[in-house]
Amino acid sequence: MNDRDERSVPTRATIAEVARAAGVSTATVDRTLNNRAGVKARTRTQVLDAAERLGYLPERRSETADPGSIVDIDFLLPGGTNTFLRMLADHLDALAVARRDTVRIRTHLIEGFNPDALARKLVELKETSGGIGVIPLDHPAVREAIRSVAESGVPVLTMVSDISNVARIGYVGIDNRAAGRLAGHLLGRFIRPGGTEVGLFTGSLSYRGHEEREMGFRHILAEEYPHLKVVELREVRDDSRRAHGEAAALLAAYRNLSGIYNIGGGNRGIGQALEEAGRARDVVFVCHELTEYTRRFLIGGIVDAVIDQNPRIEARDAVDWLTQAARGRPEPTLPPIRTQVIFKENIPQI
Repeated sequence: MNDRDERSVPTRATIAEVARAAGVSTATVDRTLNNRAGVKARTRTQVLDAAERLGYLPERRSETADPGSIVDIDFLLPGGTNTFLRMLADHLDALAVARRDTVRIRTHLIEGFNPDALARKLVELKETSGGIGVIPLDHPAVREAIRSVAESGVPVLTMVSDISNVARIGYVGIDNRAAGRLAGHLLGRFIRPGGTEVGLFTGSLSYRGHEEREMGFRHILAEEYPHLKVVELREVRDDSRRAHGEAAALLAAYRNLSGIYNIGGGNRGIGQALEEAGRARDVVFVCHELTEYTRRFLIGGIVDAVIDQNPRIEARDAVDWLTQAARGRPEPTLPPIRTQVIFKENIPQI
């Protein structure tokens, strides 16, 4: 081939040139072009557009071959013994399998009520995630981490419990204040005449959702059932063993206790304490979430009412919302998550 022929052959752009044009590293270009995980949807688009513009990709990819058609989304859930949260994680895992051709769903468990650990994980994921769903602790470190993630262009969705003053794209969950009022109304109607003492249990008031439930509960008692008094609020951190010990102590301290409202997890421990003390028929017990344990307690007459939110629907809606956001599309139109009051006579299949 002569010199003229050599000059007529266009020089193909290099990965380094694509990286410079897209404003990313060469490693990110390599991951994008080889359809590997760990690249945000927005970054994929930048890289692929730069590669096409520079002629690195000879022709526009079809939709089926587009590496950007698969997005990465992450969910941060509390670890521990909370059965409802385990069910939520199971539904997310099932969706990860069912939708593996369009979205990579990764679930991360954060042990304990540790805002610093949650904040660190949020910041870590902003480098690789296309969208993050989180059950947030309402803490300055977590708020700052969510702000940092949002400012980087990664959408954040809160679930089950919301958080204040952050740029999240939305919230998937029930109206927790209304749920607390509902619990107070149920106790107010169910407690026998003459009963006045009520005990409260909460997972952690670091969750805005738990705080809102407590507020709603106390407000409706003051408004409509002023004869009922909250004698104690005990924090059990959604741990069944701790809940058992705290419930046993509460029952021993208040022989005339008429009702219990459990705001969060730990129903198994509270139900066991009521059984062991022989107080299940005398103490009205209202709690949240239909699980294998609350189902058994309803049938056995230990729990009087369960205020349920459907974890399958919440998982589906969260995945739909984050997937759309990661692709830069308008948010889907989703109906609000509804609460359902479940009694012994209307127990659905879990």
